Parts: sequence; C-alpha cells; structure tokens
Amino acid sequence: MNDTRIPPPLTGDERTVLNNWLEWHRATLAVKCEGLSDEQLRERSAPPSTLSLLGLVRHMAHVERVWFRRVLNGEDIPKLWDKDRANDADFDEVDKASVKEAFETWQEEIALARAISAASPLDAVGDRNGQDCSHRWILVHMIEEYARHNGHADLLRERVDGVTGE
Repeated sequence: MNDTRIPPPLTGDERTVLNNWLEWHRATLAVKCEGLSDEQLRERSAPPSTLSLLGLVRHMAHVERVWFRRVLNGEDIPKLWDKDRANDADFDEVDKASVKEAFETWQEEIALARAISAASPLDAVGDRNGQDCSHRWILVHMIEEYARHNGHADLLRERVDGVTGE
C-alpha cells in the first residue's frame, strides 16, 4: 500500500488538531481500500454481516453528507444510496453498486464538508432532528466515526488479502 498520510500534529490550536485528525482518518480509509479490485472491495466480512470496504466508503460518503451538509449547513438534500427506502442500503446493496461512483461521491462529499467546515466557527450550531449540534461536536463525532470504521476496514483488508497496518 502507498501510504501518503500525514500524521496529525502533536501541538496546535483546536481547529488544527481536529481537522488534521479527521483528515488522517479519511486518508486511512482510502489506504485500506487502495489497490483492491471491485470484487475485493465488495467482499463481505462474515455472515450474517454485510460489512465490506465498499460499504464503508458508501457509508462514510453518506455520513459526511448528513453531518456537514444537512446538520451543520441546513441543506435540504436527499440521503445517498436510497437510504430513505432502506436504512442500510449503503452496506447491503454493494453487489451491483458502482465502485467508481462510490469513491467519487465520497471524495465530493469530503470536499463539500471541508468547505463548509472551513467557513464555520467551531461554535456554529446546526440542527439535528430538532436538537442543537455544534460544529465542534460534529468534528469529534466524525473522527470517532472514521476511527471505528477504520478498525472494521483493518479486519476487512486483512481478510481480503492479508495486508495489515495502522
């Protein structure tokens, strides 16, 4: 694997530290998927789980979209992957899903999330189902979300081709 991640700084202001940790985790998922075929990206962990690397990429595209665009920025946009119809469609419906589309959508949502985040103070508040939710909380949650799913990605990648790593 070609690991070009930049380790987060050990010092810095709050925004710098949060943004760099989020970027580290975004890049970690990309590294875990690098060099695999479409079939390998679709490979499931173990029945009855529908977890796959492609499912994780689709899920994280959705998560980026919801937290930054819908919650923080107040955009009235649809969920990705037909999740209004089937809540786990991002994970469950990967057999015929376009790998190219999933990765492009994920990168597009990350770019939009970065722009929204850069334009928002950490104390900015969005609306999550009628509850206030701060930009700061969203950043911490996104780090946690990626960290958890990157643990899954570690196991999935090892199952696919034996590759391990941080």
